Amino acid sequence: MSHADELFCSMCRDIIDNGTTTEGELVRPHWEDGSPAYTVKRFGVVNRYDLRREFPAITLRRTALKSAMDEVLWIYQRKSNNVGDLSSHIWDSWADENGSIGKAYGYQIGQVTHYPEGDFDQMDKVLYDLEHTPFSRRIITSTYTVGDLPEMGLYPCAWSVTYNVTQEPGNPRPTLNMVLNQRSQDVLAANNWNVCQYAILLMMMAQVSGMEAGELLHVIADAHIYDRHVPLVEELIERPQYPAPKVSLNPAVTDFYDFTVDDLVVEGYEHGPQVKNIPIAV
Repeated sequence: MSHADELFCSMCRDIIDNGTTTEGELVRPHWEDGSPAYTVKRFGVVNRYDLRREFPAITLRRTALKSAMDEVLWIYQRKSNNVGDLSSHIWDSWADENGSIGKAYGYQIGQVTHYPEGDFDQMDKVLYDLEHTPFSRRIITSTYTVGDLPEMGLYPCAWSVTYNVTQEPGNPRPTLNMVLNQRSQDVLAANNWNVCQYAILLMMMAQVSGMEAGELLHVIADAHIYDRHVPLVEELIERPQYPAPKVSLNPAVTDFYDFTVDDLVVEGYEHGPQVKNIPIAV
């Protein structure tokens, strides 16, 4: 069965059975009817996925992998903060009348800084370092720029990525690993979406750097299930589980900026029915 399913079910069961509630507290999110959106949550959830073992898509329900990849490309390749440049509509609620989410996500990745080696935005510096100094411990992107927070439609949830290279014995290629730090996560709506997004990002970066995609370490400070989501999660984690799909990239792509969603190949993705009409707190 899918290891991602096992981790997801275990995490959700732990949150529901052992988490703490925000009920009665002053909370920012509200439901569409105006009532407060309370959560049950766990602090400091850490999950580890090895992409050499399998791709971490859950099979309890389908994760839209090409849409997830499109959002990653929107942030890290197109470096956009306008929802008009994104095929899905998940960010529409946080956009202004011009479609902008402010100085968030792609805007931050596209900010240029001067280094001794030259001028780079965040993503170009990562690509440069992976080529020239791959064993550096400083290969990081961050979208949590404190001075720009007031001008963001939403504070970044998945806010930093750390790349770390290891040389495994007997493997001629280095292994590229990633740590994804997330300050907050709506587990039902976004957990596997984020996991798959950054697994794909790790695969892309490994491929263009001549490396093997290794481990994705996902650190969530506040992993929560909204009160109105608990029955949906309870049903979801009792579903049958299937083997993980096989997910790969077009091997002909050697430049990160050449990837499109058509370069993602998904095979054998067996999954349960979609969970429909999930209420989203804003």
